[in-house]
Amino acid sequence: MAKEAIATMKKRILIIEDSLSLAAVYQAYLENDSYTVGHVELGKEAMIRLIQSPPDAILLDLKLPDMDGMDILKYIHQHQLPTIVIIITAHGSIDAAVNAMQYGAFDFLEKPFEAKKLQVTVANALSHQDLEYQVEDYKQTFDRNHYEGFIGESLVMQAVYRIIDSAAPSRATVFITGESGTGKEVCAHAIHKRSPRSSAPFIALNCGAIPKELMESEIFGHVKGAFTGASQAREGAAAMADGGTLFLDELCEMDLDLQTKLLRFIQTGMVQKVGSNQQQKVDVRFVCATNKDPSKEVEAGRFREDLFYRLHVIPIQLPPLRDRDTDIKMLVNHLIQQYAEEEGKAFQGFDSESMSMVMGYSWPGNVRQLQNVVRNIVVLNNAEHVTADMLPEEVKVKMHSSSRTIPTPLSSTEPNGQALHNPISHHSVPHQPVTRQPTEIRPLWMVEKEAIEQAIAYCDGNIPKAAALLDVSASTIYRKKEKWGNQ
Repeated sequence: MAKEAIATMKKRILIIEDSLSLAAVYQAYLENDSYTVGHVELGKEAMIRLIQSPPDAILLDLKLPDMDGMDILKYIHQHQLPTIVIIITAHGSIDAAVNAMQYGAFDFLEKPFEAKKLQVTVANALSHQDLEYQVEDYKQTFDRNHYEGFIGESLVMQAVYRIIDSAAPSRATVFITGESGTGKEVCAHAIHKRSPRSSAPFIALNCGAIPKELMESEIFGHVKGAFTGASQAREGAAAMADGGTLFLDELCEMDLDLQTKLLRFIQTGMVQKVGSNQQQKVDVRFVCATNKDPSKEVEAGRFREDLFYRLHVIPIQLPPLRDRDTDIKMLVNHLIQQYAEEEGKAFQGFDSESMSMVMGYSWPGNVRQLQNVVRNIVVLNNAEHVTADMLPEEVKVKMHSSSRTIPTPLSSTEPNGQALHNPISHHSVPHQPVTRQPTEIRPLWMVEKEAIEQAIAYCDGNIPKAAALLDVSASTIYRKKEKWGNQ
């Protein structure tokens, strides 16, 4: 059941209380059009209810005849059941309350209590639960960092995820563009996985990797003896993808004559094998991709205009890695752990200098180049952390030719006591503060403000990139800037 629908349904409340008279009173307190209230006397019965169908809320007595109510609370917490718990007990104590809150209890009511107290507490608990569901759904929709093979939380990638979410359920053709190595096939797979066709075949065909003489056979198939070497009949990609998705990668490399046949196939849904005079009806969803600008290919006469407009229904532009600088650190950390595990190496991550170099490089080969570099490092080296000398020369040369020195991280603390790691040091960054005597002590928030402002200046005003270098979220910097503006 979708969580967003839960808030609109009648809430189910379970009272776990061994006193039948008290349970009847609580049921009377809570009877209204919004709740369905049930009751069990024993912990064993409660556990059966929880396993079969967790209620929205539980009123839990800590003293039960057959078990400790705290064990039920721990079970709910451990298995992350979608149930909010209100503790009710006649044996209240501060210690019991603290323990209950540690395991996720929403509130703590000591018997006896009035009807209004219980009603307000239950209403607040259920409202809190609905809000948590909304926040969780919002994060899943708008703040995802892992999505069907993609890794990245940048705004440009969040936009890509949302387009895929919207396009996947449709039959409309999707046209993916982007530089080599940006993940066009990953995007096509994501569309297929999120579509109603996910259980049907996903067939990928690279139009630039197959000789044009064989391309027609690869798409439509051929009968035995259709051409030299056709020793047996063969199904084409179109028939193999029947009911599923046909992904045509590097579409702009397709020969013009074959583009005409592809257009006819798209319009009619009929395929005809090479060497056959019979046609076959197939049902496929088309996803296409190219690393070229399709409109320029049309202008140059290398791509049919009518085919372009037939396929260019839902465009998705995948951003190059240089426009996803806030994602690079996340990608690098994921890849180093993945490859270290595969190769049986001890790598845990990158040191600060090598990470700064990686984040400062433009990555013309995009994610594919980054994958190759990290794999190369893991295979050829043995260490716990990647150091600058392990990086390929082009990455190091790029950084050494820069006029700005990569800042050295240090550690600080937020004014509210929360740790803030890796603020930028002063050397070689524009707008350095006036040098002070070592004996001068300034408030920590001022030191932190100075470091953050230097990081932003170093990144030419790009706050997400500055946040990545500082190893904090961009929202942390935005929040602090707002606070400083009010001081």
